[in-house]
Amino acid sequence: MPPFSQIYSGALLVIVLGLSTVGCVSKSHSRLESQNAFLAGQNAALRQQLAQYNGITFIGAVKNAQVPWVAGLTLVQAVATAEYIGQDEPRAVVITRQGESAVLDADVLFNGKDVPLEAGDIVELR
Repeated sequence: MPPFSQIYSGALLVIVLGLSTVGCVSKSHSRLESQNAFLAGQNAALRQQLAQYNGITFIGAVKNAQVPWVAGLTLVQAVATAEYIGQDEPRAVVITRQGESAVLDADVLFNGKDVPLEAGDIVELR
């Protein structure tokens, strides 16, 4: 049987190694939680800014991501004002109004049918 001091030092080594591993996991987990909290705060601030903006916000290949809203503004007028710069014509248009989204075929832009927009709409060109 090994002397008590060898058993004791072996057990101490196992405990120390176990604690150092737990510390590493906790540190990386803590870092991940901090990053997630930071990103959540940024997303909340962006949503608040978009909600307070009374114009039309564009997502996609446009020169002007924000277009001022005026009474009677239509989708075609807003896209022209935003200055679409994509290499190909968009295939779909997603309009988000008060948290609800509607997906439209992009043909709506090219066949004469137009959609009225409201202040605060978000238009994504895909």
